[in-house]
Amino acid sequence: MTGPLRERERAHALLAAEAERARAGGGRFVLLRGATGTGRSAMLEAAVAHAAGRGLRVLRVRCSPEDTAEPFSSVLQLLGPVPESADLTPGPDDRGSAARLWRMLRAYAERSPVLVAVDDIHLADDSSRRWFVEAARRVDRLPVLVVATERSQYDIDQRPAGLTHTLSPSLVRTHTLAPLTDDAAAGLVRTAFPAAPDDWTADCVRAGAGNPLLLHALLDDLRDTPPPAPVPRTCAALYPGSYPAAVSWWLETAGPATTETARTLATLERADRDRPEAPHRTAAASLAATAALLADATGADPARVAGWLTAMTRLGLLRADARGRPRYAHPLLRDAVLAGWPAARRRAAHLAVAEAMLRRGGRVDGVARQLLGSGPAGPPWVLRVLRDAVAAAVREGRPDDAVGYLRRALSEPLPDDLRQRLLTELGSLEYASADAPAGIPRLTEALDLPAGPRDRVRTALALGTALAGRGEVRAAVEVLRALEDRLTGHPDLLGTVRTASALLSDQDQTVRREAYHRLTDTARRSPELVGATGQALLVRYAATAGASSARAAMARLRALLTEPAEPFAEPFLLGTTAAVAQWADELDEAERLVERGLAGQRPSLLHPMQRALHNVRLDIAAARGEYARLLTDPGPPTPTGGPTNADAHTLLALVETGRTAQARQLAARFDLRDAPDSWELNRFLYARGTLRLAEGDTAGALHDFLECGRRQSARDVLSPVVTPWRTAAAHCRLALGSPRDALALAEEELRLARVWDTPRTVGRALRVLARATGGRPGLDLAEEAVALLRDSPADAELIAALLTRGRLLSATGDRSRARESLREAAERAERLGAVRLRSRAEEALRAGGARRTATAHTGAASLTGSERRIAELAATGRSNTEIADLLHVARRTVETHLTSTYRKLGIRRRGELGEALRGEDQGLSPG
Repeated sequence: MTGPLRERERAHALLAAEAERARAGGGRFVLLRGATGTGRSAMLEAAVAHAAGRGLRVLRVRCSPEDTAEPFSSVLQLLGPVPESADLTPGPDDRGSAARLWRMLRAYAERSPVLVAVDDIHLADDSSRRWFVEAARRVDRLPVLVVATERSQYDIDQRPAGLTHTLSPSLVRTHTLAPLTDDAAAGLVRTAFPAAPDDWTADCVRAGAGNPLLLHALLDDLRDTPPPAPVPRTCAALYPGSYPAAVSWWLETAGPATTETARTLATLERADRDRPEAPHRTAAASLAATAALLADATGADPARVAGWLTAMTRLGLLRADARGRPRYAHPLLRDAVLAGWPAARRRAAHLAVAEAMLRRGGRVDGVARQLLGSGPAGPPWVLRVLRDAVAAAVREGRPDDAVGYLRRALSEPLPDDLRQRLLTELGSLEYASADAPAGIPRLTEALDLPAGPRDRVRTALALGTALAGRGEVRAAVEVLRALEDRLTGHPDLLGTVRTASALLSDQDQTVRREAYHRLTDTARRSPELVGATGQALLVRYAATAGASSARAAMARLRALLTEPAEPFAEPFLLGTTAAVAQWADELDEAERLVERGLAGQRPSLLHPMQRALHNVRLDIAAARGEYARLLTDPGPPTPTGGPTNADAHTLLALVETGRTAQARQLAARFDLRDAPDSWELNRFLYARGTLRLAEGDTAGALHDFLECGRRQSARDVLSPVVTPWRTAAAHCRLALGSPRDALALAEEELRLARVWDTPRTVGRALRVLARATGGRPGLDLAEEAVALLRDSPADAELIAALLTRGRLLSATGDRSRARESLREAAERAERLGAVRLRSRAEEALRAGGARRTATAHTGAASLTGSERRIAELAATGRSNTEIADLLHVARRTVETHLTSTYRKLGIRRRGELGEALRGEDQGLSPG
């Protein structure tokens, strides 16, 4: 060990004083105690150098366990060459040999003061130890200073009592060498590396753990890789390896039981690092729990293990983590402790810890983490624990953990049917996580294993979903079709497979046309082979093709929902109905169906409807104008790299909330020329067109809208329920001076909208047709649009219609009504957070001569006196009729005022009035 001694001033002072005492003729026995690596030998060397400089004769010995076979071996080495006349041959009479050796020491002392330096006296042979004890009783009468070092460290196996316990305190001066403080250790680091930054120095201090031996060894290893290279976390990065050698020496001196416990603790810690916090415990409780677990795993005495953990924490080798658990002071120290263990022994330790945790009622996740490091072919409980841990990890949203547990489970010997199920689950999770490329080979392997019909269908659905997600739509459909011949005796499963084929084909227009034609032919010839789910998909297909009304579609779907459904098929039925319900403006019903469908999904298994249900949820939020939700919900991921439905909604939400710069950045992320064909690409084209239009690039916007329409028409998607590209294109045509083309597009949109016949689609089409028509006829169309959209849950569409009506009223000279319409549009846009629409409304107000006002459009401050009185009465539970009688107004007036109040307060139901009004009265925002 090299380098200066730190924080040893008291020891230096003690030894210097005792050396002077010896020179004056008085002897003393001084015992330097300390744990391994605390610098006992270095301190003894310093004492030797000082004594020699003061004229003392130095006699020294370093005791070793190899010398214990010969009596008085340590004393004989100490005293040096023995005169031939002295009979010191050990015999049966140790007392006589001891006396002769004592006379020899006296002979030395008669010539000059003597320093007797004994290193590691605890390793001396028994005869020598007895001699040194006797010397301590007699040395005060000679000019002799005896300085001995003794290891004093708490180990699992108790060692024989040291000299401190053998001698009276009056006969020996004992000094215990404490670990280095962080400041002293940092001083050593800066001496070796003066330019080291503070964080690098602190890292070295933690790895040195207050132990001079370890710290000096680490600094020696780091000389070839000084800062700014980081302090390594593993011993493999150290050269020449002084640090791991020093740790091995520390373990060797501690004995096999301590070494076993130390390495088992490192095993426990390595598997448990970087994990979520467990329920809070006190530091004492955490230490006791760790001690009990280690004792159980190693078979050691729990009390001794607890004492060892406490002692090592006091020494600085262990530190309590945030949960109070004793852990190694640095990852490098933990790795060095494990470095001497063969891989097989580590695996056995992991299994032992896992079994101990299981016996002690540990959390299944913690047990499973230990099993990740154990070897295969473990006891039967291993597989059970791993599967339980998979379920818990999936439930808690930790797919990466679940993947690790499944991979470990598959290393066990398994029957084919269980291996098939686990492979399906693993492939599904790998595909859904960052390791998407690994998922498809796993699922392919699972599909080739023997399995029952239901398991085979489950695997085929997962594999088909994964392939379609990567843009391999035809391969996905072929996987499912290849399974049909094996399901002839299972019509429900066969119908599910055919439904899934049609659903997955949505990503490719050519495959989609083939799949739906096939499904239609099968339904016509053998309706029982497509089942309720296939019939539901055909209803959806008719809705998008412009061949069905919303009322007829929902009636048919509600009837299908009442029919018994195969569990595999139910998600298809729920998701399809939810999508159509969203188009039909039944948003609450759609949301209930989505939640029901998602609740029935197994997150650990790929299913075509998982993605579809998430997308419907995004569509519902968009229909309601919930821009904040759209901007925070990333939607289901896709590994194809092309834009998703979530990207399209995010882009539209950014435009509507006035964040065009961010919208531009999002649009620039995708090169649509290379994107695979899908309905999601068409949605994104529509969204990008909206962005271009908002930025004034009308020609670019028109290109995107028309391209979206071309692609949608090629997929037989003609109805405006999905993407109203015609109304958007008509707006562009008007702006570019082509009113006739705009009128044609708007009329076609209205024709298709009236087929579907919902307020949202018809109102939107009427609004654009009103702009294209203009004049009094256009104003009549706008009035009809506003009236229709007041019954729609799509506030953004109503705001746009109010804007159109306001502009047309201004054009006809009715400025009073125009301002009323535009102000309502501004109020609603403010409540919705639709910055773009609000700006357009306020611009139109200014253009119409309205004065700017600071009056709030929303909140309690915006309520009129009448609205406030009616709201307060309604909040007390009075009905609309009772309120009308009390205030002597028409019931319709009460309804109108309440509708306005709901909008301004940002609420939807009468039951929310009281809380909203109370919050405003207390200075709180109801939103």
